Amino acid sequence: MNDSELNQTLRSARVPEPPADQWDRFPQRVVQRLRREITKPAPRVRPRQALLLWGIGFATACLVIGFGFGFWRGRHVPADDGSLAESSKLIREVATLFPNRVRAIISDRSGVRLVLSDRPDVPVSTPLFVKVCQGTKCQTIITFSGQEIQVANENVEVLADARGNVLLVGDRLVWSSAESTRTVANLKIAAKPLDAVL
Repeated sequence: MNDSELNQTLRSARVPEPPADQWDRFPQRVVQRLRREITKPAPRVRPRQALLLWGIGFATACLVIGFGFGFWRGRHVPADDGSLAESSKLIREVATLFPNRVRAIISDRSGVRLVLSDRPDVPVSTPLFVKVCQGTKCQTIITFSGQEIQVANENVEVLADARGNVLLVGDRLVWSSAESTRTVANLKIAAKPLDAVL
């Protein structure tokens, strides 16, 4: 069979006709189906689950607003160790909200940044307070031993030893709080466990 024969056969074929009473029954079937859909119960949302979601959302919103307000207000006061001491409760709450994910809380002229890990892989350890000044530009960082921060455009690992000393170790920068009077690359650095600041 060639194309012209196929076209001729298709044109001569008749469209199957529905049964004669189909169009008479059609409106009745539509109405029955609509009634069935209306009588189906709506999916139930468990009240406990909805309440839990609302509670978590509300707590998160309050914490973020409180965190932002606390540090916004703190920006207008000269930054010193005391302003961080006032924020220690807020820092603990952030660590509670993001368990084992808070890598650092950084405060500088541009504001406050919360640095989180993608996975909960930050070990539980004593928070460390690091203050770095380069000229008049200062930043305060609260982090944990073993975390990496950026100091003078260099990635530096923050470590704590058994004596409570804080070390900053990078490729070109090595600093220890045991030798806190030593300056490194025109930087003034102060670091200690956060508990010692409070």
